[in-house]
Order: sequence, then structure tokens, then C-alpha cells
Amino acid sequence: MNDIDIAQAATIKPIGDIADKLGIPNDALMPYGHTKAKVDLKYIETLKDKPNGKLILVTAITPTPAGEGKTTTSVGLTDGLNRIGKNAMVCLREPSLGPCFGMKGGAAGGGYAQVIPMEDINLHFTGDFHAITSAHSLLSALIDNHIYWGNSAGIDSRRVAWRRVVDMNDRSLRQITSSLGGPGNGFPRQDGFDITVASEVMAIFCLATSIEDLTERLGKIVIAYTRDRQPIRAEAVMAPGPMAVLLKDAINPNLVQTLEHNPAFIHGGPFANIAHGCNSVIATKSALKLADYVVTEAGFGADLGAQKFFDIKCRQAGLKPDAVTLVATVRALKMHGGVAKDDLGKENVQAVKDGCTNLERHIENVQSFGVPVVVAINRFSADTDAEMKAVREACDKFGVKAIDANHWADGGAGTEELAAEVARLADSGEAKFAPSYPDDMPLMEKVRSVATKFYRADDIAVDQKTMTQVSELEAQGFGNLPVCIAKTQYSFSVDPDAKGAPTGHILPVREVRLSAGAGFVVVVCGDIMTMPGLPREPAANRIKMNDKGVVEGLF
Repeated sequence: MNDIDIAQAATIKPIGDIADKLGIPNDALMPYGHTKAKVDLKYIETLKDKPNGKLILVTAITPTPAGEGKTTTSVGLTDGLNRIGKNAMVCLREPSLGPCFGMKGGAAGGGYAQVIPMEDINLHFTGDFHAITSAHSLLSALIDNHIYWGNSAGIDSRRVAWRRVVDMNDRSLRQITSSLGGPGNGFPRQDGFDITVASEVMAIFCLATSIEDLTERLGKIVIAYTRDRQPIRAEAVMAPGPMAVLLKDAINPNLVQTLEHNPAFIHGGPFANIAHGCNSVIATKSALKLADYVVTEAGFGADLGAQKFFDIKCRQAGLKPDAVTLVATVRALKMHGGVAKDDLGKENVQAVKDGCTNLERHIENVQSFGVPVVVAINRFSADTDAEMKAVREACDKFGVKAIDANHWADGGAGTEELAAEVARLADSGEAKFAPSYPDDMPLMEKVRSVATKFYRADDIAVDQKTMTQVSELEAQGFGNLPVCIAKTQYSFSVDPDAKGAPTGHILPVREVRLSAGAGFVVVVCGDIMTMPGLPREPAANRIKMNDKGVVEGLF
């Protein structure tokens, strides 16, 4: 059976039963049908004096078309922890409709390590992304309306920094001209769309700690500049109050279950290549009060998701991770070793060894944050013992265990050994977490630090126009913010075809975008797009309702 067949055949328990496992009373639930619910933040506030559980991050090697399986491993590990007697839950990111109908076709795990109801989670879920899109769009409308009715804030319409968003891959919207049609429609100007997960509202949503903090952060968004280049914030157009109203329900974390009926929070957006790519701080902190072990994930490879998890999310939220599970597959390592996708089923130990340079660099990068690591080898049936041995030998050089994980086929039973090692590491007290750079480092030095330390670039390349913009940001008091580097997820460099562990490259900085409310500066590098496009054959082509009214093709 494929993923959707397995999910649709599963027995789903009433969401109240899952809440009972966490000690959440029925009156703290905001049900969305029988199988999913939001948990009221007012109840979560009553848990503030409870001790925190252990925080475990799941990250991965550089992604390839062969697949790695972070979400699947996160779910399988959580099920495995519960099977060995631990009180564990998982915190995941919500899928975006863009990749669901684009390349991936779903993002709720796979095989017998999934979160359910799978179709609901992938399609609209509890409406959080729609609320975020609406809040973002409200601010867009208020900006143009303010300019139309006299512009008392002095917005220079040539310097409106706020782009529009939609949660779908639509390349034709990357650059547009708005307000055409005469004076009654406003002042024409160049504009553009990003995908919703790249919205600063999404980042604020993920990093806020309360509705009050959310509202304050929304007011800090820099929407535009005056003619003399002074920043204008969203509060100048009276936006934070009504935006927060649109997000008042969405901000409560979503509770669902795994196939093995273990609790899962799914809250906040993905895309660590163009955003910070972590689930919400509210969900993570709430889970730490409700469970003894909390498994969470960060997007794409550890050079993107894990680095941003550590340097942005943990820095802002005061989180201190206790262990990291780094996911690798023999198939992906062979691709990093130069094997074509059609040849991955053939044993090739030398290619595995060559590809392990990618794994080794990710191990070094994660260890540099002071957090202990275990490697989960997400095993496929064609993987040979000799290939698995090559991966273990590569990990031995760093004092790291590499453990077979068979959760796709066996669920939690396939991760018991991995779960035991993860729990041991988390309980060991070995973690001495620290971010990779100080707050007071200049912005471009932060970018250079990430580029040279984690990507192994020789240097960065920044044109004078961008450097002038950076200097202005620092003069305006934004120099202490962390940087969120947007680049291809397929390589340590900006060349998506440069597999393995490339060195000697330069990181070209294309532009910088201030996210003052979220509390970081986005640094766009190479050819990365903040509005993806659909592939030649999008997943949407195979998604439909069958004659029985059941969704097909979503996996």
C-alpha cells in the first residue's frame, strides 16, 4: 500500500482520547471535527510552572530526489519512544498547499510512520495558513488604502517593502504591477507575491509566545520607507489589532495523532530554504510542559533548517535542545557520491563512502552547536549490509552512533533501538548548546560566518547597493538581529547540482529583506525564489476524488 492507503485504512481515535494521554481536559480543547482540535492557550498558560521535558531535533543530510525522511523519522522516533515506555510527543510543521500540489504531494510522514488524518492535515487542516494569508493580505490592503487616502505616514510608494502572498506555487505572480485602471483604483506601483510560508506574518506566527507578543510583533513590521529612507511600521496604518483578530484562533496549537495514537502538535510553516522553517514556539514550549520527550523537526538539510532552528528559534525562544537525530539514507548518500537516480538500487559501497562527505559535514556542523548527535539511517529494502557498514564507519570518526531505522515499514517497532539511544543522549546532560555567532556581530559578518563555517564557502559576494542597504539597517538599529539565509536546499553552495560537500565556492548575496517583527534579516542568495513555480508535471495532476468520495493521489 502507498502512504495514503495506509493512512485511510488506519483507525483514528477521538481527539479527546489523545488529549487524555497528555492530561489535557476536554474543556481546554477547541475541536475541529472528531479527530483534530486546537488546545486553548489559556489552559497552556496554567502549565508554566511545570518542568520542561527534553527537546530533540530531527534534521537531515542535504536533500536529494532519492529522499531522506525527516517527518517520517520524527513520527517513527516518537512512536518508538512511547513503545519503550517514554512519555513522548512530536511537534511538526504544517504542510503548505504549494508543495502538496507541486513537487511533494503531501507532507504528513510516510508508510507506517504518519500523522493522521492525513488528508485533512495536507488540505487546509484547521485553516491556519488561510488565516495567515488573510492577515498578510489585510496589511497589504491597508498600506495601499493609506496611500490612497492622503498618506499621512509619508509612505514613498516607490519604497513599499511589503509584498503580497498566496499559499500556492504561482510563478506568474512573482512580479506584478498593481492599481491599474485609473485614479479610483489607487496609485500604480510595482509589486509581487511570495508564497504564504515566506510571509513575515508566518515567521511572527511561528516565533510569537502569546497573542500579546504576536500583536506587538505585527506592529513592528517595516512595511515601507519615507522619501528620506526612514522605516515605517505596520502600526502606522493601524494594522496590528485587526491582523491579530484574524489570527486569534490560529495561534492555538493543533493536536492530532500518529498512526500509533501518540500525540502530535502540528503548527506553523515549513520552507527552511526561504524562511526559518520551524514549527511554532508556542507548540514546542507547550509540548515541553506536556511530555517528557518532545521530538521536533527543522526543514531541509541541517545547514538550513537546523542552523536556523539553533540560531533563530532557540536564540529567540530561549530553548536548549538536548539531542539531535540526523537522518540519512544510503540512497541519498549514493547520489551525493555521484550515482544517478536510476542506478540507486545497485550496491555501490564506494559511492556511499564518497557521499558520506555530506553526512560528515552535517555532523560537524551540528556538533559545533554543542548538542550530541545520533544518525538515523532510514533504511530501504535494497540497502546492503556493506553499504550500511560504510555509513557506520563514517560516523565512528566523530564518535557518533548510526542506527538502522525501519519505521516506514514497521512504525515504532522499527525505531526502538534509535529511541533508546536518543533518550540516553537527551538524558545524559552532554548538551552545552550555544548559538553560532553573537548578537552584536555585524550583519554581513554573520552571513560570512554561516557561509564559511557551515557551507565551507571561501567568502561571500555582496554588491555595493546591498551593502548600502545593510549599512542603513544597522544604522536604524537592526544590526543585532540574526540572519535567515535563503538559498537552494540541494547543496551547501548555491549551485543545486553541486552534491557531496563542495568547497572553494562563493556565496553571492542577491538582496536583504528586513523582518523586524519576526526579529531577523532575510538574506537572499543565488537564484532562490520566494515564490516557487509548479514543475512540468505537478502533483496536482494525480490528485482527485474517486467514485467513493475518497481522496486519491495525495502522498
